[in-house]
Amino acid sequence: MKVLFILTYYRPHVSGLTIYVERLARELAARGHEVTVLTSHYAAHLPREERMDGVRVVRVPVLFRFNKGVFMPAFPAIAWREIRRADVVSIHLPQIEAALSALLTRLGGRKPLLTYHCDLQMPPVWYGKLVDRFTYWDNVAAGALADTGVAYTEDFARHSPSLSRFRAGNRGKLRVILPPVVIPDPTPEGMAALAARIGLPADGRVSADKQPRVIGFAARFAYEKGADYLINAIPHILREIPDIRLAFAGPYGKDVIGETIWDDLQPLIKQYEPYLTFLGTLNPAQMADFYALCDVVTVASINNTESFGLVQVEAFMCGTPVVATNLPGVRQPVTMTGMGEIVPIADAEALAAGIVKVLRDPQRYLKPRGEIMRRFELKQTVDAYETLFHEKARRE
Repeated sequence: MKVLFILTYYRPHVSGLTIYVERLARELAARGHEVTVLTSHYAAHLPREERMDGVRVVRVPVLFRFNKGVFMPAFPAIAWREIRRADVVSIHLPQIEAALSALLTRLGGRKPLLTYHCDLQMPPVWYGKLVDRFTYWDNVAAGALADTGVAYTEDFARHSPSLSRFRAGNRGKLRVILPPVVIPDPTPEGMAALAARIGLPADGRVSADKQPRVIGFAARFAYEKGADYLINAIPHILREIPDIRLAFAGPYGKDVIGETIWDDLQPLIKQYEPYLTFLGTLNPAQMADFYALCDVVTVASINNTESFGLVQVEAFMCGTPVVATNLPGVRQPVTMTGMGEIVPIADAEALAAGIVKVLRDPQRYLKPRGEIMRRFELKQTVDAYETLFHEKARRE
């Protein structure tokens, strides 16, 4: 079967959406399917076409970029070519080209299949509301053209403005498929290396009463991820736990496309600099070591641009509990497993309280890794997509 994935950003860009599609594409290719990813040529040093882990990646030239969006005049022609080659077309939202991709798929005699990862909510810039409204109606149009929609959870599907509209009108066409999660085993050597970068004793998990507690944040340093609320939680945490380190794993500064929060937060970052370590983008093996080194991982997201938080399940698989905000979908991993606390959105003091609660009694939140692995097994996700693709694929 020839499978085409369409999304705005793909590797080496790092986000939950790109990791999701990468894992799915790679596994389907390993099962013998011919997989192509159509994405943007967002960085000049990247090749226009390459093969990665058995997946053909085609990048469309970008004329200019605005915040996280891209303008690609050649997209219709290249998308039409790739759609005509494919048996099944999987379009991943949010993207500005969603409705156009769905329309071209229909015109090409294929059934558009949408995976709705999250809502788009721009940072508070002057053109933000305009982009938000355009994207909303573009998503609505894509949904009207779609044959089937996929959501991570029923919780998010009910509360997302775009997805709830699709769900209401196409209840039988919405499928809930848990996202693909995979994480290698942590290693003592990898944990020791990260511990040294954070300034900790290189002896594995730091949890003794007199040792610093490590609070992890695994995401792009972006407005919607709530990093500022985590940093502002520091004084509240220190009242209860006097020795802490905040470790940030993920791109920051100029490495985050379309973001200015790094510059805006420099006074706050300098104020709490002794407690902060920015590790940058880590590879999958390093991420496992990172989770295992942390005493708690936080998902401090503030809006529906986060719909689940893959990092939560990755942390669970490494034996680390999570404090997550009470967003639709984001609250589901903790609700499903009991491995953490759910706290109010955009509230630094409440976030601190949740962190302190977990750090004071971490054993209360731990579950056997096998139990977590069975619930979020990668094979289940890939099987569900493969079944959907077989059902909807073009027949000769």
